[in-house]
Amino acid sequence: MIRSLDLRSAMLSLLILVAGLFIWHATTHVPDTGPVGVVLSADQEQALLAKNMGAEDIAYYASQGVEFPQLDQIAGLGLSREMIDMAGGIRALGISVPDENSAPAPGSLFPSPAQIGVELWATITDPFYVAGTNDMGYGIQIGYSLLRVIIGYTLAAAVAIPLGFLIGMSPLAYRALDPYIQVLKPISPLAWMPIALFTIGDSELSSIFVIFICSVWPMLTNTAFGVASVRSDWINVARTHELGSLKTAITVILPAAAPTIITGMRISIGIAWLVIVAAEMLVGGTGIGYVVWNEWNGLRLDRMIVAILLIGVMGMLLDTLFARLQRAVSYTE
Repeated sequence: MIRSLDLRSAMLSLLILVAGLFIWHATTHVPDTGPVGVVLSADQEQALLAKNMGAEDIAYYASQGVEFPQLDQIAGLGLSREMIDMAGGIRALGISVPDENSAPAPGSLFPSPAQIGVELWATITDPFYVAGTNDMGYGIQIGYSLLRVIIGYTLAAAVAIPLGFLIGMSPLAYRALDPYIQVLKPISPLAWMPIALFTIGDSELSSIFVIFICSVWPMLTNTAFGVASVRSDWINVARTHELGSLKTAITVILPAAAPTIITGMRISIGIAWLVIVAAEMLVGGTGIGYVVWNEWNGLRLDRMIVAILLIGVMGMLLDTLFARLQRAVSYTE
């Protein structure tokens, strides 16, 4: 039954992907209809013929979208089409062609799935190249982002989990610290960035601080809730065996509260990965968030979309890692 459900869900996911790619292709596909031709009046054709411009040349340039004023300039040169082509074309002679006839169609600037696939393959096959300060492989850029997340997240866990234990085990600590938690928790992590940049003065450390501040609250509140929810009779048994507070916390409370603590850690890592992308857009330099902003500034939409896809894949991998950890520490009473 479970295998059948897995197979059906996989097929449905594949169907949704194919449908999404088809809609994407249909909305970005621009058929190659060639240049928009220009219709000349009889008087205009006669004026060009009077300047010894060949009828075939007139028809050719008009079919390519060249307007009469530019045709008149070409006729005034007294050059055949072959000579103009040898010279490098119309533009090489200083004659501009109106942009209206070559303007991109709506949607044609947005990359198609095929373009994204080509760029994604190029990214996957060479993720660690370094061609300059602003031109590095996405593997390196994701590494920078992950390093910031790991440092800030680890510091947050080192503070939030012990403090959560204290709050969960002590009603006094809970009542004393709860007002501060409720005030600070709803503040957007990015609101701390200007303060961090001003006080710390380093964009790298400021990004780590923002990861720290956004990761603390889910771990802190979930740890406190998990510890406070441990059954009192288990704690009473530990007291009966004359276990100290530290040993009780490690041998009784921690295993019982572990699933809730890991849930908080799982929520925190997702928030941290979201925030680091936005923080890197603000401070610049390196990281996958900076890549998205830099590619947008260069209007390289295909590379930007590939970076966005990689952000999603990395977020999914991080969540899967903590989901496995959560299942590993779960237990049945």
